[in-house]
Amino acid sequence: MSIKSDRWIRRMAEQGMIEPFAPELVRQGENGDRIISYGTSSYGYDVRCADEFKVFTNIHSATVDPKNFDERSFVDIRGDYCIIPPNSFALARTVEYFRIPRSVLTICLGKSTYARCGIIVNVTPLEPEWEGHVTLEFSNTTTLPAKIYANEGVAQMLFLESDEVCETSYRDRGGKYMGQRGVTLPRA
Repeated sequence: MSIKSDRWIRRMAEQGMIEPFAPELVRQGENGDRIISYGTSSYGYDVRCADEFKVFTNIHSATVDPKNFDERSFVDIRGDYCIIPPNSFALARTVEYFRIPRSVLTICLGKSTYARCGIIVNVTPLEPEWEGHVTLEFSNTTTLPAKIYANEGVAQMLFLESDEVCETSYRDRGGKYMGQRGVTLPRA
């Protein structure tokens, strides 16, 4: 396996792997404001989160159970940013829709700008032939409220390509998160 360069990423994006696609690293908003960068980097792609958030709350004293998840554990928020309470977490989704090729494994990692503020993005694999919006998990490890911004860079995707295609892809297995749109909660 080898990590793929910006030229490879642009070529794959032309084939519909990432939509919408920013061919260069964007550091300014449409009105010239500084933003947290997104788009193509040297060996990856920095994704944005959409303006849909689910913030964890303990208002109903529910038990967090991945086999029987109680949707009341989250409060839905829509806006230009999201405030994550201290020692809590939020879910969001990427603006970008991904179609991962059969010979590629993609790994989602956090951006250092957020990590330096105590906001951690869960490391998530995107398996060969998976497609959809990526559900992102943000943990606020601080004792203070933390802010994440919609439509700005929040995580980086690294693309690893094998010299052969996998025997069984995510699509072949009928993976439960295939084709997800919006913020997707745990499925048993």
